[in-house]
Order: sequence, then structure tokens, then C-alpha cells
Amino acid sequence: MAHWATPVAGRAIQATGRAAPDARPRPRLARPVVRRLVSLYAGLVLFGLSVALMISARLGLDPWDVFHQGLARRTGLPFGWIVNGVGVGVLLLWIPLRQRPGFGTVSNVIVVGLVVDAALPLLPQPRAMAVRIAYLTAGILANGVATGLYIGAGLGPGPRDGLMTGLAKRGWPIRRVRTSIELAVLAAGWLLGGTVGIGTLLYAISIGPLAHVLIPKLTIANQEDHT
Repeated sequence: MAHWATPVAGRAIQATGRAAPDARPRPRLARPVVRRLVSLYAGLVLFGLSVALMISARLGLDPWDVFHQGLARRTGLPFGWIVNGVGVGVLLLWIPLRQRPGFGTVSNVIVVGLVVDAALPLLPQPRAMAVRIAYLTAGILANGVATGLYIGAGLGPGPRDGLMTGLAKRGWPIRRVRTSIELAVLAAGWLLGGTVGIGTLLYAISIGPLAHVLIPKLTIANQEDHT
């Protein structure tokens, strides 16, 4: 039995009286991309705030920020400038490792340091130990959430994370690479005058479990790009 079709408003009406499916390709929805960008920048801003909280607590920083603080104290430059400058230097080390930065990688280099410098003058500098501990705790927790958000966005790792994974691809165990790099920057930062304390230890034992739980929960699934 033959079918006839008459174009009406860009669609074909079959003999059954029902509209045939529109064969034209639908434009890809922008919502997943927007969600990734929101996750990335929310994570980077929160990361910068978490660093500012830990600095203000004055109870010790994570290894990289001990190094950043030591350099800042030696050079007299703002902490955020040092964060961004070290990020650029680490990114250059990606070249021989043949690592490719993503949009999120470049954003990380720019945003985190700017947020730290903007947040530090706004945060009250507590004297009471209870408040300093609260700052430290909030900073570590916020750092874990921030890590989940910006890594979960899937737009590229931070420059320091990419250095570790790039070295690991050369056949070195990731745990050994991470431990070696962080011990090296911690020692250098301490020698330069960075703050090492109980916060350094608490960060070291907390950030791994926090990232393990939060990164999968905050990762934006790739299949959303096809919905």
C-alpha cells in the first residue's frame, strides 16, 4: 500500500495522519557544557577560599602552599602571584612529559591565586585557638569539595596534578611520585619560611579520603553530552 506525503511546516504527514519524526539533526544542548563550566569555576573559587582560610588559621598549610608561602615571604610578592607563577612554571614542565593542558588547567593557573589574594584581606585574623581550628577544618573540607568540583568538571587537571600524572605515565608509581614531589616542595617551603604545623599533617591525612569520596560524587558523567 502506497503512502503519500504533503510537507506541512517542514514535516511530512503520512497517510495515517500522523507526523513523521523530524529527521533534521537537533542542535547539541549547551546545558552539560554550562554545568561543567559552573562546576569548574565554583571549584576554583572555593579552592582559593580554602587556601585563604588555612593561611588565616596559621596552623600549617598543605605542602605546595608551604612552598608558595615561603617564596612569598622571601620575595615580598603577594601569595596569589606566587601561586600563579609557580603554576605557570609547573605547566612548562608538562612539555617534556607531553602532557596537554585543558581549559580547566589554564583557568586553574589564573583563578586560584587571584581568589586567594582577594579573600585574605576580607577574612578576620582570629586569635582564639578555637576559631583558628574552625578556620583550618573549614579550609580542609572546602579544599576537598573544591577538588571534587574542578576535577569532576572534566576540563583538565590542575598543573600540579598533571605533573604527577605525567610522571606516573613514565612508569613511576603514582603514590611514589606524589609523595616525592610533595615532600620536596614541603622541605623547600619550610626552609624558605613557610608555615608547617598540625594543619600540614591534618591536610595530608584528610585530603586523600575526601577526594576519594567527593570526586566520584561530583564528577559530571560524559554521557550527559549526548542527552
